[in-house]
Amino acid sequence: MTMRRKKQYFQTCPGDPPPISILVRHRLTFSEVDALGIAWHGHYPRFFEIAHTELMRKIGLTYDEYHRCGIGAPIVQCHVDYFAPLLLDEDFSIRATLNWSDGARLNVSYEVRKPGGELAGTGYTVQMLFDLQTREPYIFPPPLIEKTWERWKNREFHD
Repeated sequence: MTMRRKKQYFQTCPGDPPPISILVRHRLTFSEVDALGIAWHGHYPRFFEIAHTELMRKIGLTYDEYHRCGIGAPIVQCHVDYFAPLLLDEDFSIRATLNWSDGARLNVSYEVRKPGGELAGTGYTVQMLFDLQTREPYIFPPPLIEKTWERWKNREFHD
């Protein structure tokens, strides 16, 4: 059997600031498994969201902050690739990585790993930003995002 190779979902260009990542742990609960005791495939976007929330908290782009600045940030794309099953009660890791974009969007890739480090799944989400008052999409990053991008370029988010 041939193993599928993990894809790089977002292209990088020379001069782009390095991606920002965070790693979180999660134990697979009874309510997250199917009748076979493995993670139901539909929970992977929720696993992504667990890490995504912490990543956004790390850089100050919480939903409270979006709302305060009049920004909507819906997910417009979500993709998952599955490699190995997660089992009931496994303590697994989820890495969320924000990849640079010059536009008014957030490109986040994910890796889900089993306790021994084996890749269980990968994926990505794309969030587009829009003005909550006018409902018009932003073409260029709004001030909140511009400020965050400047901090990113200054490497304030890297440990």
